[in-house]
Amino acid sequence: MEQHRKRLYWEGSAKKDFKEFPIDVQKDMGVALFVVQLGGLPDSAKPWKGLGSGVHELVEDHRGDTFRAVYTVRLGDAVHVLHAFQKKSKSGAATPQPDVELIEKRLKAVLARHGAGRRTQ
Repeated sequence: MEQHRKRLYWEGSAKKDFKEFPIDVQKDMGVALFVVQLGGLPDSAKPWKGLGSGVHELVEDHRGDTFRAVYTVRLGDAVHVLHAFQKKSKSGAATPQPDVELIEKRLKAVLARHGAGRRTQ
């Protein structure tokens, strides 16, 4: 049985930032993104709060550090990685505001490129 794989797009510096993660984190998140491309929801994914359905984050802990990749599957037949970053916030679970703003900005840009009226679940 052959499965259809969604295209994977990296927004802004997301791919460059992702490549700076430790190799083990890149491998684990790479497998998780592949699962997303096949239409699944990996165990390491959770909904990203505040931007509606179809936006998720992958979270990996590695040697006391936390790494995240935020992506959307809202648009057609594609996965858009909006941001990849190491969470450095000392304020508990909260994501630093500059990262939140960058994710929102990149999502708006993706939606604008594809026509904001075409939002899907």
